[in-house]
Amino acid sequence: MALRDVLLSIAQTPHRLRRRALVTWTPTQELNEVRDRSGARMKRRLEWYDLVGLGVGGMLGAGVFVTTGRVARDTAGPAVFASYVVAGVSALLSSLCYAEFSVRVPVAGGAFSYLRVTFGEFVGFFGGANILMEYVLSNAAVARSFTDYLASTFGVTERNAWRIVVDGIADGYNELDVPAVALILLITVCLCYSTKESSMLNMVLTVFHLLFFAFIVAAGLWNGSARNLVRPHGLAPYGVRGVLDGAAVVYFSYIGYDSACTMAEEIRDPSRALPVGIAGSVLVVSGLYCLMSVALCVMLPYTEISEAAPFSSAFREKVGWRWASSVVGAGASIGIVASLMVAMLGQARYLCVIARARLVPLWFAKVHPSTGTPMNATIFLGFCTASLALFTELQIVFEMISIGTLLVFYLVANALIYHRKIDGWCQWGMTLFGAVSIAITTIFHCTARQDIAGPSLEWSVPLMPWPAAASVFLNVFLITTLKVRSYQRFGIWSLVTIVFYVCYGVHSTYSAEENEIVNAMIHHANLDIS
Repeated sequence: MALRDVLLSIAQTPHRLRRRALVTWTPTQELNEVRDRSGARMKRRLEWYDLVGLGVGGMLGAGVFVTTGRVARDTAGPAVFASYVVAGVSALLSSLCYAEFSVRVPVAGGAFSYLRVTFGEFVGFFGGANILMEYVLSNAAVARSFTDYLASTFGVTERNAWRIVVDGIADGYNELDVPAVALILLITVCLCYSTKESSMLNMVLTVFHLLFFAFIVAAGLWNGSARNLVRPHGLAPYGVRGVLDGAAVVYFSYIGYDSACTMAEEIRDPSRALPVGIAGSVLVVSGLYCLMSVALCVMLPYTEISEAAPFSSAFREKVGWRWASSVVGAGASIGIVASLMVAMLGQARYLCVIARARLVPLWFAKVHPSTGTPMNATIFLGFCTASLALFTELQIVFEMISIGTLLVFYLVANALIYHRKIDGWCQWGMTLFGAVSIAITTIFHCTARQDIAGPSLEWSVPLMPWPAAASVFLNVFLITTLKVRSYQRFGIWSLVTIVFYVCYGVHSTYSAEENEIVNAMIHHANLDIS
């Protein structure tokens, strides 16, 4: 591009922003015109049980082995199970909103596509960028936790025994984790090969993982004491605030069910499989998380829970079952592999669809004709995740993950209410919905027009708008419990996202629109001549 063209584009930025930021696409366009930009199409080879396995596998191990010990010890105390209940209810409500959107718009874009067809290009890109950030950071965190549990499998208890500590680098970034990097690269290669085979591998790992969860719960409750739930400072030593603060942190453990939405293009019967796979997996996992957290807290007082690999440490040091510690380490490692596989499936498909919209280079949208996978996006994000996992300590990424996730889930719930209950003139009023969600919901329920956005669906969220309104309320409430540092880092990421959109995204989509108009004119002219 010549310098003159660059300067012209910069000068036209305000005009292009007005033209593109609020432009929306219809579900039909997403399913046809936009999807065709990937060239080859993803292969529809998955059934409903694949989706259930992906949903459960994506969540189990993603956070319960990473966050439970920290939250129980420092935030919620033995009442960490209540934190999981609050987070689980919020995740279930959000999952219902996702499920209806995935039936309405069965493409691989997940929240990005849902927001783009509702609120326009900029909100869609902002939500998609936050989901990608959440995936990359959470996958890096989970991969580093894999190193701790794999070491405990072989009886290694020193925290950084399998990491390389480098002097001269800032604390929190100086512990190089080579096993985590190796795991991510191996999974990246598998995901490039085939989605169906990856799903089958995940199914096998998830079955073993469920058996392993049952062992931990049974052994933990058998060897524990109910007195540990109330000592040394009671069931909720940090009060109700601690339980709610803990809920915002353990929400990280529910990252994964939205990965199932990104499989929509590869499901043979989306309207049946997606609601079952998304909402069903959240219910199953919520119950298991509560039982796991109770089992940990009855084994030993919350003040003695280990920060690294807490379940392995509990069996080894308090119960005296060294062999069980190795079993826990092996089982947790398997669960983490399954969780990473599903999450990395999802992150690649998000980037693929964002590229279809030309908000990032179109190269990321290409689907390999023989494997039917978005290979370019998979490789790029695998490299990004491995780079972060190599040197970034867990606590640093925890502070960034939940706020982006909760914000996107809040936006998706708003988008569903807009589609189902509100006419177009109310669009800007949705920004105020979080603060007065209950009152506005009552007004919507009594006075608003119903289902104006499209034809009737084979499946939709029951009792609307109450589930979506409750999701909005809970997501906003949990966001307010996060620490100031989370907002600071999120603010930096938001600024980067906005700058990227203004400097690249808006110009890319505007130029693409102009080219499509010119090509259409040439096509019609040729038809007239012939």
